[in-house]
Amino acid sequence: MLYPRENEVRAVLDLSGIWKFQLGDARDPGEACESLKDSEVISVPASYNDQKEDPAYRNHYGWVYYERTIAVPASLKGQRLVLRFDAVTHRAKVYINGKLAAEHKGGFLPFEVEITDLIPAGTRGVLTVAADNRIHHGTLPVGNEGAIAFFGSDNPGVPSVEAAKLWAKPQNIPNFDFFNYAGINRPVRLYTTPEMYVDDITLVPSIDGADGIVEYDISVKGRAGEQKAVLSEMTAIEILDENRSCVARGCGCAGKLRIPQAKLWWPWPGIPYLYTARISCGEDVYEQPFGIRTVRVEGTKFLINEKPFYFKGFGKHEDSAFHGRGLDLCLDVKDVNLIHWLHANSFRTSHYPYAEEMYDLCDREGIVIIDETPAVGIGAGEAQNPYETFPIREHHEQVLREMVGRDKNHPSVVMWSMGNEPDTEHFPESAYEYWHSLYEYTHSLDPQNRPVTFVCCQNNYERDLVTRTMDVVCINRYYGWYNLSGNLDAACYAWNQELDFWEKQGKPVMVTEYGADAIAGIHETVPEMFSEEYQMEFYRRQNAEFDKRSFFIGEHVWGFADFATVQGCMRADGNKKGLFTRDRRPKMAAHYLKKRWNAIPDFDYKPF
Repeated sequence: MLYPRENEVRAVLDLSGIWKFQLGDARDPGEACESLKDSEVISVPASYNDQKEDPAYRNHYGWVYYERTIAVPASLKGQRLVLRFDAVTHRAKVYINGKLAAEHKGGFLPFEVEITDLIPAGTRGVLTVAADNRIHHGTLPVGNEGAIAFFGSDNPGVPSVEAAKLWAKPQNIPNFDFFNYAGINRPVRLYTTPEMYVDDITLVPSIDGADGIVEYDISVKGRAGEQKAVLSEMTAIEILDENRSCVARGCGCAGKLRIPQAKLWWPWPGIPYLYTARISCGEDVYEQPFGIRTVRVEGTKFLINEKPFYFKGFGKHEDSAFHGRGLDLCLDVKDVNLIHWLHANSFRTSHYPYAEEMYDLCDREGIVIIDETPAVGIGAGEAQNPYETFPIREHHEQVLREMVGRDKNHPSVVMWSMGNEPDTEHFPESAYEYWHSLYEYTHSLDPQNRPVTFVCCQNNYERDLVTRTMDVVCINRYYGWYNLSGNLDAACYAWNQELDFWEKQGKPVMVTEYGADAIAGIHETVPEMFSEEYQMEFYRRQNAEFDKRSFFIGEHVWGFADFATVQGCMRADGNKKGLFTRDRRPKMAAHYLKKRWNAIPDFDYKPF
């Protein structure tokens, strides 16, 4: 799906602002929706949870309703009118003048609906959006069900579920460790195209000596009955350099172009050079930025432009005060500059695809991304096989299609992560059947055939049949924190025991989460848990062990900044494992890693 870009022939109207808002309940709104009564006000885009000092907002369970009027200028007559939602969490129903016009499942990827005949140019209409924040065994991310959904646990002394239903309200109990922010988290836009328009663009770059090769596949659509061959004859492509000089051109909807003496896209501090593919079809024009770079795995090395790359960075969250998971462009720019300040080069979109604006920034700034789906929390312990009982497979495939389809042209995206910390230990054969078939499916979706992985939780890695089959072994490990708590000698011993196992697999291995909570301002002369000194020593000791391993290709600490979680006895005002506080003040570990990462080159770090 193409990002809405304004140009000579396309208009984009941003519908951000103050909308009407009303809390609902668990009842599905159905095929029709009345105009809101007794409504309040809400800011869009942003999560609704923290916009009012009311537990009903913070802990809501079920549907909420947004509403505003759309006025379409008469000057847009003759254009297609498309309403685009970048993300509505987790399920959405869209109504135009009270009638259902579109619906979508999944809270982190875009969807759109043409409204040319629903709100014609020169008229106005009422837009109502219903958003459902409920999580359960059939959503991604996964929520808990049964007794846990009422109480958060099934501890002795808690009444039975049957008795509880008489007086207790169900609630969202995530099977994941971040707050379930919800609502219209990303922009809503009305954009236009001519009747004949560019629908999608796929670009596959490669390198031939000093030249760049770009294979292109363009989807164009026109009036009903218009022949595909006619549309293709009207389609042309130009490749523009950063000075907007044309360096290659072609005709038709598919082909291959050569760019002489091409400038490659390199991670920062190299030059992340971007070209622009300018597509025209009839009256329509669309411009798609892209970079020329290659990505592949060879043996135990991860190669970008045929050079061995070392990942330095973190897991991250879209999370900030007041906005929740809502788009915050100022914060994105701040975070990118902090990534540069740290001499980091990469992050994982834990645990869902981020807003497209962040990918555009990373394309321009040379920051490498591991792009991850919201498939987190797939597991229920030994008592239940999630691969047989969780109704998620169809939705998981949908999310993968939408994520790859949206992000396929970003040079910053170098690897797909199908999910985070599923149960691969208790039901190893079922896990293998599920994840390895998804691995093959993901490869089939990506025209660039990037490496595919998923992120393994702390487990019995000898029983796990799946992780070792991924293109890159990505493991989350908390030796010294959740395991062997406070004992860094034992933690380093356990790490080396496990790394001996991974060395035998002949795969590139990276740690995608490791870390320790540090509450800013707590200091100890002897490093102990929750102090800033312990967090820094935790990284210093474990990094020294990683440096000894030639197959170890990267370190992503957990995490970039403190973030909100559901309240609980293990969390003091959220998760405190960040290198930065939630308002982006550095802890001691940030200064340590800044110095370490500055001394580690992006490429050829481990020549032995």
